[in-house]
Amino acid sequence: MRNKGPLFIVPWRCTFACESNCAHCVSAGKPAFPDELDTKAAMQIVDQVHAFGASFFGITGGQPFLRKDLFEVLDYATSLGLNTSIITDGRMLDEKAIKNIIKNKTKISVSIDGAQKTNDIIRGEGAYAAAVAAIERFAKADLLNVLVYTFANKGSVTNANEEDMVHVIELAKKYGARWVVFHGFVPYSNDKDSLKADLAPKQYEWVCNKLFDLTAKYDGRPGINVYIPFYARVAKQRGMPDYDEWWDHFFLGRCFFGKFMSIAENGDVIPCSYNDIYRIGNIKNKKLEEIWADMQNSDFFDKVKDKSNLKGKCGVCEYNDVCGGCRSAALFYTGDIWGSDPRCTYIPKALREK
Repeated sequence: MRNKGPLFIVPWRCTFACESNCAHCVSAGKPAFPDELDTKAAMQIVDQVHAFGASFFGITGGQPFLRKDLFEVLDYATSLGLNTSIITDGRMLDEKAIKNIIKNKTKISVSIDGAQKTNDIIRGEGAYAAAVAAIERFAKADLLNVLVYTFANKGSVTNANEEDMVHVIELAKKYGARWVVFHGFVPYSNDKDSLKADLAPKQYEWVCNKLFDLTAKYDGRPGINVYIPFYARVAKQRGMPDYDEWWDHFFLGRCFFGKFMSIAENGDVIPCSYNDIYRIGNIKNKKLEEIWADMQNSDFFDKVKDKSNLKGKCGVCEYNDVCGGCRSAALFYTGDIWGSDPRCTYIPKALREK
């Protein structure tokens, strides 16, 4: 029997390539990197995730289905007893892909950012139809796990509105998805054009309060998980008790920088699924267990995880024990990974008293 590792799932971004042009994605319209792992090295990732003790081997992208050996890798992961999962927008799903996913009992998360009109503006024409087709197909196979909704602005269009949010929750309810994950935009560079996709602070505040209302309304049918750091502050302000079953059950957006790891397409390990600036080691020349140990024993990561080192209003905020902002947002907006996340509207009590 394998020892249980410190992480439930280890995701692998199997390719950076994607032919779609989603407004909020670092891979939008990008080709594969020349140093992406070949099949043999991909199998070594599976071996290492298995030895590390993770329960799930997660596949992300880019567009995962652009990898020609994807199903070979999935077959191998299943043969070792790993559970597998794929996040997809539904595009590039053909019969071969669907049959292999069903054969491997691979759990599916579907990215969908609103009703048809909004989703297709953010993700491209035809994206909604592809997503719903995937939802329907994998629901029938009892493999539909999560719907993933990423907040974004594109020009004058935004999915930070109740109509689109409820539409996706109702899809999850209709087709039996366990959760809807509502994801804030995570900046991936300081490029001003890329940052235009992010919500404004007032939008985030409205979204967090609305999601709190919707979580109470749907009462776990489906579950609503929120990956926005300041949602935890809003929830606490609105009366969610400390460390009860709500806090244990729902991911309330805490930044996991340095407390999690993903594997990039070339085998580099990164400290969250979005920040490519920090590379910790490569599985081609170091075991995953050793890379994880390096992270946990790193002065840098210890300092980032210690919220007493945060600067600005995040540093003095009375809610930084449950929030603390997003470190990637702080880095790309302010140039300082210990800086404040500028997307939060809240003014801490210490600053108001001054």
